[in-house]
Amino acid sequence: MYHCSDARVLGSRMLCSTQMPLPLSVAIVCKNNASTIGRTLDSVNGLAAEIVAIDSGSTDDTIAMLERAGARVIRSAWLGHVRTKQMALEHCTQPWVLCLDSDESVEPELSREIERVIGADGAGGPGADRIDGYEVNRKIFYAGRFLNHTYQPEWRLRLVRKGAAAWGGLDPHDKLSLTSGEGAGRVGRLRGDLRHDSWTTIAEHLAKQVGHARVSAESLLREGRRTNGARLVVSTVGALFKQIVLRSAWRDGWRGLAAAGSAAAGTLMKHVILLERQSERKE
Repeated sequence: MYHCSDARVLGSRMLCSTQMPLPLSVAIVCKNNASTIGRTLDSVNGLAAEIVAIDSGSTDDTIAMLERAGARVIRSAWLGHVRTKQMALEHCTQPWVLCLDSDESVEPELSREIERVIGADGAGGPGADRIDGYEVNRKIFYAGRFLNHTYQPEWRLRLVRKGAAAWGGLDPHDKLSLTSGEGAGRVGRLRGDLRHDSWTTIAEHLAKQVGHARVSAESLLREGRRTNGARLVVSTVGALFKQIVLRSAWRDGWRGLAAAGSAAAGTLMKHVILLERQSERKE
């Protein structure tokens, strides 16, 4: 069991001065993320026994910050979202792995939940009653506030038992899933939030959306999937409807409306680029 007798504050998290780090690896992929990775590293300081970072060519202070935090930095060419994250996962050595993006950080309640479930885990025998992974709720922090409705809830599998999960999906929409097979465990959920500092301005978000739209369109094209004018309109309107009406983005004020509009713009750009690439193949 995991015990605490002398609590102190480290950043925004309570840390026990007599505790040992958890049998936990933190897996991160990064490139030029000095503006956000400091919060990421601070949020797991003292929590994990190991931090593994795959860096794809940082030229800013990212690597220095990782090394100061005691991370093991592995330099690699960018292999795409899925393959690079899988590489980070495979290089981890601890019984549990927490997969984080370089703009995500663990909020205090979530940190305590991770301590609780790993501390109480023990060896964890096979069978359907064993939990092999935990989903956490990722929440965007924008312009000084959390978006409590836009994109919410956004459950993501992020804490997994070593060897029990793998990255899949189509770039840039990667997805971590438990591997199936005899003796596979199940997925649980943790309280608390995973803070996502995805962008600092809507202009930055739209710029990122262009890149994601391009990668997504290329991935869909390779899979043989196509679009047309009707899908372009329906999907774009649907993306806006989902956030503003179904997710109540309007309750987040102008921040929610701006984020919802940017989400719809990203969908529009994906279909526009895919239409263009389809046309090029026909010519």
